[in-house]
Amino acid sequence: MNKKRKSPLWMLVPMGVIIVVLSIVLIVITLKSGNQRTETASASHTQSGEKEEESVNAADTIQENPKETDTGPAQVYVSPDISREVKDKVKSMSLEEKAAQLFFVTPEDITQVDAATVAGEDTKKAYEQYPVGGIVYFSRNIQGPDQLKEMLSKTQSYAEEIAGVPVFLGVDEEGGEVSRVAGNKNFSVTRYESMRAIGDSKDTSRAYDVGKNLASYLKELGFNIDFAPDADVITNSGNTVIGNRSFGEDPRLVGAMASQVVKGLQDNGVSACLKHFPGHGGTVEDSHEGRAYTDKTLEEMEAEELVPFQEGIKAEPDFIMAGHISIPKSLGDDTPASLSEQVLTGLLRDKYGYDGLIITDALNMKAVSGVYSPAEASVKALLAGADMLLMPDDFRAAYHGVLDAVEEGDLSEARIDASVERILRLKMKKYP
Repeated sequence: MNKKRKSPLWMLVPMGVIIVVLSIVLIVITLKSGNQRTETASASHTQSGEKEEESVNAADTIQENPKETDTGPAQVYVSPDISREVKDKVKSMSLEEKAAQLFFVTPEDITQVDAATVAGEDTKKAYEQYPVGGIVYFSRNIQGPDQLKEMLSKTQSYAEEIAGVPVFLGVDEEGGEVSRVAGNKNFSVTRYESMRAIGDSKDTSRAYDVGKNLASYLKELGFNIDFAPDADVITNSGNTVIGNRSFGEDPRLVGAMASQVVKGLQDNGVSACLKHFPGHGGTVEDSHEGRAYTDKTLEEMEAEELVPFQEGIKAEPDFIMAGHISIPKSLGDDTPASLSEQVLTGLLRDKYGYDGLIITDALNMKAVSGVYSPAEASVKALLAGADMLLMPDDFRAAYHGVLDAVEEGDLSEARIDASVERILRLKMKKYP
């Protein structure tokens, strides 16, 4: 007899219940999958958001950096009217050639002789190695008219042959106490008692004649730069380093007189140099011997010491010489004005609008050389805004210090180019 087989238990479950369970399972699986996708998308969005935020922060940082650069000590002042000819010449020069143009030194600095009185093959070889921008001559180099003419003529010809541009040939010929040529009895030239005597006359035409007379014999001898006039106002009766080299104690009078000397020189073919910015007449100390201080602020100096420079700039002097005066009440420390960006770029360039050549006073003076190495002083002066470096204590050390500063990133080549452009602009325009 056949027995009836029992059905599996699951078959006894109504089909409707099975369908409901399967639906629930599918719903759960779907929800889990959706959550995973949501979490993945959320994480991706978060990472993307973080990257976007980092990009925004980086952009903010990039925008802030130029502000720091624009106001920093390495700000580059670029003259607006540099010709294509000048720019092309600068581009053709090596860094070493451009760095050499920044220096205004004695002939002994490049030749290594005790006292240069001739310019022969040794001078030519020395200039080939160091084609400097300018050479300054002192009493030891000056013997007589024929000797001086020949020396300057040969030096100039070497420069044009080697560098392709003239060299500045300069001298301190203020008239009066500081007169390297007129102080030599072998020269038959006009001599002056002092610039104070010219100032006391209150006749500005006499100041113009001073410049005209100085230029007449300096140009004939071969000089193209005169480190004159002195635009210092005597505001401290204890000042002896300037003394009668100044036109006097009245800022307006000094400004008028200095401006006329500038015009007298430059109208007659010799570049003038207004000195010693921002004014040495209020100091007691001699910057040749050590630090020279003023107790005034720059704002206070604008009422007296700076007036002749503001007036003198209107006469468009080719050079302004920066003095080594310390102005602690404005600069906050003992930094000499010649090494101060606040003074050279902030005041002389930006505020007074001077676009000519800024040259330091002699960097071998103790106010600088007693504190800074030749390399440090030269780099600081360039960063401050100086175009030419006068007589560093050790020319070769200073020259190589400038090159090292560029290589190490402390001084940009663009900064050097800006000064060389101004130097060549004057040379190629006035002394082609």
